[in-house]
Amino acid sequence: MGIACTFERAEDGMPEIVVGAGRIRLVQGDIVQAKTDAIVNAANASLAGGGGVDGAIHRAAGPELYELTRPFGGCATGSAVITGAGRIPLPTRFIVHAVGPRYSTARDAECAALLRSAHEVSLRLCEEKAVESVAFPAISTGVYGFPIARAAPIALQAAMEHLKAGERSVKRVVFVLFTPADLQVFSEALASLGQG
Repeated sequence: MGIACTFERAEDGMPEIVVGAGRIRLVQGDIVQAKTDAIVNAANASLAGGGGVDGAIHRAAGPELYELTRPFGGCATGSAVITGAGRIPLPTRFIVHAVGPRYSTARDAECAALLRSAHEVSLRLCEEKAVESVAFPAISTGVYGFPIARAAPIALQAAMEHLKAGERSVKRVVFVLFTPADLQVFSEALASLGQG
């Protein structure tokens, strides 16, 4: 069953889709500069920081981010935890640390379910903190090897279904993609889902 939505282009030409009272927007850039209430970190299970998006967020948030994540003692794959934003400037107040799966073709269905779960749990945590806007990276598509063309519709569908559910604090979901090629893949997936 499709999700009723309207595919548009924002004033700056970036792809956007309206889902009920919410919007999903795609941009290319640095997630630390997203200017949303929360940003999602593509975290590892130890929550201790790493490379890619995880490293960039930890550097921007400062050493206090380690102190904020340490009490959790880690996070299971397919889940997430939420902390304060450390030194990342307002309006960002929270960082959601989502742990996506390491991709394996032999475990494709399991990996897809875990990736979807990481997005769903992240959105639920945002609801608990009355977050109105959240920015996601392309979770698991870097060193974890999840093919971006497979990951994009999973991530977008999770966001669309969350927004479609109705009375939610989250009204704006932004996917911040690192490269023009990543943006193109997500744009094509968004257009395809918008037609469903």
